[in-house]
Amino acid sequence: MSHIHSKKDALLKRIKRIAGQLQAVEKALEGDDDCATTLHLIAATRGAINGLMEEIIEDHAQAHVANPALSDEERAKGVEELLEAIRRYSR
Repeated sequence: MSHIHSKKDALLKRIKRIAGQLQAVEKALEGDDDCATTLHLIAATRGAINGLMEEIIEDHAQAHVANPALSDEERAKGVEELLEAIRRYSR
């Protein structure tokens, strides 16, 4: 997972922004904000989570599937891990 470790700080910053967006959704619900505002906040949060997922999928594909130094077995394992993550995310 060294490819994740090398981007750890940037990924954690994204997580903190997402946490802030979730707090804004919570505040909107607690404050009885109108539904349009709340929907926009939820959509923005979902977009941020999707962006995080896309970045990690790309990193995984490059490090565990497309890396020419990998054996066929390692590459197959990387593909299966990637597909399983996508299946779970798609539910």
